[in-house]
Amino acid sequence: MVSTIQNTDVKQVRLPREGLCYVGLSNKDRQKDADRAVVVAVTSRAVFESGADGDDVYGMGVAFPLLQALQRVNERLLEENPAESLLFDVVLITTDSQQQQQSSRIISSTRHYGLEVSRFCFSSEEDFVEGLQKNNVQLFLSTDRNEAPQASQKGVLSALLDRQEAPSEQLRVMFCGDAVNRPDTGPMPASRQAAQSFSAQLGEMRQRFGMSDSPLSIVLMTSHGGRDSCGGALRTLRSRGVNVDEAYCLAGAPRSPILSVVRPHFLLSDDFSALED
Repeated sequence: MVSTIQNTDVKQVRLPREGLCYVGLSNKDRQKDADRAVVVAVTSRAVFESGADGDDVYGMGVAFPLLQALQRVNERLLEENPAESLLFDVVLITTDSQQQQQSSRIISSTRHYGLEVSRFCFSSEEDFVEGLQKNNVQLFLSTDRNEAPQASQKGVLSALLDRQEAPSEQLRVMFCGDAVNRPDTGPMPASRQAAQSFSAQLGEMRQRFGMSDSPLSIVLMTSHGGRDSCGGALRTLRSRGVNVDEAYCLAGAPRSPILSVVRPHFLLSDDFSALED
């Protein structure tokens, strides 16, 4: 068990064995439909950087722009349709023992920066995957190269966060075309099923916006193969309802020049490669 401190400003909605979870009371959170919301979990140590002991709030971490971008997509979706139920639902998960001892500081930091986080979950490093499953997480994002594969092996779609600066005003998701093209040679792994489901939801979100001024950009990149490989990945994504904004066929060329321009928040792949050569 992990001890937690309840934030009196939020409503407790679940008590898994790993610790308490809390849900915020903002109007946007009330509109989220549990059956339609796209639940994204991010590690708190990626969102916040530890500051001096006397500070009331943590500093901004590498994932901070990501949370702002997710929030921007929600805001624009609700501007288009106030009754929209297909929204991102963000969970912060904490396994770091030092941050767990300062759980109230994590909650107050979120409030200080105006981040819309629905739930704060605290678990041990051994039980964090069970925490993801209990919260019906559809995408887990971390900067830890060990955590992402662990979650994926248990069927939770996972990706490594990029450490380069990414925009906060637009969510940029990159699909690895080589993974999209990978044939199904047997029973489909749970993680791949999760990837197809998530991509379909992302594609549906993207369809809510026009070609220009969209808060969500979907990019396809194939590192190997020629035009046929890229075309096959495009057709596969379209069959799932995903229309991409940009597509790059590298045919073995270095990825860094494209990545430095596109600046995606994360890459959806099977091998958890970082967004670097």
